[in-house]
Amino acid sequence: MNSNTKVCAIVVTYNRKELLIECLKSLEKQDPLLSIYLVDNASTDGTPELLLEDGYIDELPPVNWDHEWERKYNHNHLTLYYLKLKENTGGAGGFYEGLKRAYKEGYDWFWLMDDDSEPTKDCLSSLIEYKDAKNVSGLCSKVLGVDNSIITASRGYFNFEGIPLQEYVPEESYQNQCLEIDMCSFVGLLVPENAVKRIGFPNKDFFIHADDLDYSIRLREIGRILLITSSTIIHKDEYSKKSFEKRRIYRKSKRYPYNQLWLNYFYPRNITWIGVKYGKNRLRLYFEVMIKLLGIIMGIIIYDDHKIRRINFVKEAYIDGLKGNFDNKKPKKLLYD
Repeated sequence: MNSNTKVCAIVVTYNRKELLIECLKSLEKQDPLLSIYLVDNASTDGTPELLLEDGYIDELPPVNWDHEWERKYNHNHLTLYYLKLKENTGGAGGFYEGLKRAYKEGYDWFWLMDDDSEPTKDCLSSLIEYKDAKNVSGLCSKVLGVDNSIITASRGYFNFEGIPLQEYVPEESYQNQCLEIDMCSFVGLLVPENAVKRIGFPNKDFFIHADDLDYSIRLREIGRILLITSSTIIHKDEYSKKSFEKRRIYRKSKRYPYNQLWLNYFYPRNITWIGVKYGKNRLRLYFEVMIKLLGIIMGIIIYDDHKIRRINFVKEAYIDGLKGNFDNKKPKKLLYD
């Protein structure tokens, strides 16, 4: 282990205990990782019990605890900080809380990691080789799916002319050992202490979706983000499994069940807000929002149940993005109250 480089991984989890354990086991193999800051977004699936069973913690949070609960444990050669929040703050809120706390501990680098991520054995050591590269504000790995195909959507370049504000790194570019990119998802983004000092923490108001895009924009304002293709991380991408295909005559479309639909509010709201804040062409932004909204409404009319509520729901998501309204309780109210 390179004792001169202190790295802390920040993992955010919610009701995915089996995937979380796989993630933690892969992190135990990483060098030079010293600590894991695990943020549990008020999981209800028995996550603390499984952590206790596997030896990551040696006590359970109190039942019906109505405050945050934080403890420090030693697990093999690693220090595990376990923070169980009193309510689900989403990935954005979890990374905000985790990075805020870890930053106070004096680490050199912070590794932001979704709980459905699994870094391969040499993932971190391959990244750290570039820690002294000129003006680096972030390092990230190549992301593969469970079928070993490259997930291009995890790494990209900015396009501030309209929505979606980003273009993916093409597969052929992965033949290069090191690429300077603009955007890296929180599937293994390694950030130096001096960058956190300058730009702060992820925007917790986002709840989920595009918080990593916003953070990447801020990182690029102060330095370079490098994609190191010799470093590999597996992403199991559980969120995409919530969708299903629906067919009408000769057309089919990816749809989401009504009880999970509230999660679809955050991406259009957040990406629209980012477009308003950073976009270069406001008129084009408004036009593309309108076209996108009309397309979604047509899909709802053709394929979905609860049509009126769905239409109002997606309309409000885009309007809130334009206005900068971050009421994260609103999507459930729109759909289920």
